[in-house]
Amino acid sequence: MENHPVRLAHFPITLFASVMGLSGLALAWKKAGHVLSLSYDPYLLFAGLSAAVFILLSLLYTLKFVRYAGEVKAEFMHPVKANFFPAVSISLILLAALALDISEMLAGILFSLGAILQLSLTLVMFSRWVFAENHQNHHLTPAWFIPVVGNVLIPIVAVPLGLDELGWFFFSIGIVFWIVLFTILMHRLFFLDPMPLKLAPTLFILIAPPAVGFLSYLQLNGYIDNFAQVLYGVALFLTLFLLMQVHRFRKLPFFMSWWAYSFPLASISIASLEYFRQTQYQPVFWIAISLLALATVVVMGLFMRTLIAMRNNQICVPE
Repeated sequence: MENHPVRLAHFPITLFASVMGLSGLALAWKKAGHVLSLSYDPYLLFAGLSAAVFILLSLLYTLKFVRYAGEVKAEFMHPVKANFFPAVSISLILLAALALDISEMLAGILFSLGAILQLSLTLVMFSRWVFAENHQNHHLTPAWFIPVVGNVLIPIVAVPLGLDELGWFFFSIGIVFWIVLFTILMHRLFFLDPMPLKLAPTLFILIAPPAVGFLSYLQLNGYIDNFAQVLYGVALFLTLFLLMQVHRFRKLPFFMSWWAYSFPLASISIASLEYFRQTQYQPVFWIAISLLALATVVVMGLFMRTLIAMRNNQICVPE
């Protein structure tokens, strides 16, 4: 017990990526229930689990802030870790999407908190990128997508709440700066030193912007047009590319960064299910089923590996 306060000081903000993975998988099973008439039981299970994990993590991180404010400040100023703080606001948006079936008021509250926090963190991080003088090439990772490109998620909840104009505002931010950051990141990956092994799983984050962008654009636009097809095509290509690298990823030791596999796989699963629903294109049916099964196995495996790591005192320790 005496070690618990020390471990709390090292409680990582990156753990909120687990909420994104769990809630994303819940939404994938909800979509599967709607499109394929599959059981809603997995949806209810993962929705409840994601809410419980978010509450637990929020309480622990708040306690960390109260007792170890300096550690939180250091994490927020870190050139890589800071990009995971918007995982909190994105988790709120995803929980709002899950809450739409329960209470529009609850969904509205969660959405408002998430949207305000997301915009605030976007402005802070964007200002830091523009005016900071100590950025180095190795600081740039796909995690940089989270603060700004995370805005592309907002329309998924904004439109059902009747906030279409707000949805377009956030979508515009996310989609434009996805293109900018994607270009910069490709230059880093093509021409500079490879990323550290610990951050290699964050490459899966590349899938999320076009996959979520596809879903958000459909909420705003209402149907699949040429732009939507481009977004889905890019997301599917990046998914195939990264799945081809499985031999590289399976050699990595377990890090919390493994949770970067989860939300992107859930996102492309939902996008594939929706693409099939609107087009009835049979090959996409098999792609959607396969990706949903893969996302489920990956998220459940990550959840179990995280519990084992906690039991073995491998999490919340100094790096």
